[in-house]
Amino acid sequence: MALGFLDSLPKLGQLGLIGGIITLIFGIVVMIFPKILNYLVGIWLIIIGVV
Repeated sequence: MALGFLDSLPKLGQLGLIGGIITLIFGIVVMIFPKILNYLVGIWLIIIGVV
């Protein structure tokens, strides 16, 4: 999502692959448990609201 700029940094180049694997696992989990996405979005909105 917002991690695209990290791929331009040389020492964090592998983070793109790791991030892709994490995103894939996260996507599978969200497909199996759709309510988790609702909870995460709610928590994210609360965090953004606080900050």
